[in-house]
Amino acid sequence: MLPAERQRAIVQLVNTRGSVRVKELSQIFEVTEETVRRDLDSLEMDGKLRRSHGGAVRIYEEQSEIPYLEREIAHVAEKQAIAREAVRHIFPGDRIILDASTTAWHLAAALPDIQLTVLTNSLKVAFELSQRDKIEVISTGGILRTSSLSYVGPMAEEALDQFHVGKAFLSCKGLHSHYGISESNALQALVKRKMIEIAERVYILADHSKIQVRDFTSIASLDEVDVLITDLQVPEEQIEDIRKFGVEVFQV
Repeated sequence: MLPAERQRAIVQLVNTRGSVRVKELSQIFEVTEETVRRDLDSLEMDGKLRRSHGGAVRIYEEQSEIPYLEREIAHVAEKQAIAREAVRHIFPGDRIILDASTTAWHLAAALPDIQLTVLTNSLKVAFELSQRDKIEVISTGGILRTSSLSYVGPMAEEALDQFHVGKAFLSCKGLHSHYGISESNALQALVKRKMIEIAERVYILADHSKIQVRDFTSIASLDEVDVLITDLQVPEEQIEDIRKFGVEVFQV
């Protein structure tokens, strides 16, 4: 493969996946990692991608996230009720993940000051929990997305790889009985995918506006979810469709 063809393929791969690592590109195209780094440097100079620690990330996002401040005021009562139910599933000594969703922030705000370890990619969650003396907070670091006040990208994913937790509490843009859990943003989806991989038990916190919705990029199938906590506005037939995948459902 000619260098120009390889670089076009690299751009297509980065745009499809959101981020990619040097080592993986080296294996895919059967060239040295140094060759890949030169390709990425050239593509960054041409404005076709952005270099990151250990790889590259996409510049153009096909789907943009709804700004955090706008999401913060949507379905507040439902999110607070879901957060209170989620707290009932957290016990002293737990090691948990909270993502960068507004529902996870409501969960953080509702947590009592008990012995916990919380791993998060959210600035707001980390700041909220910084006021609890007994809660140890670990932040992933990574590329900061101002729209969601969260860290994403290869550094965030690599940080998550270093841990194993008992429970992950995540939200999403859509939960569909056929298409699984989805997000509007590929970089967020990759981080949440990694969170699911390192957790023994996965909780999805999703209000009725997200149920039976399919968004831009897939995170996981429903058989990878252990618990759904949602509100009372979800029709019973939709709940039954979700339970068929072995998901335990709590409506509050």
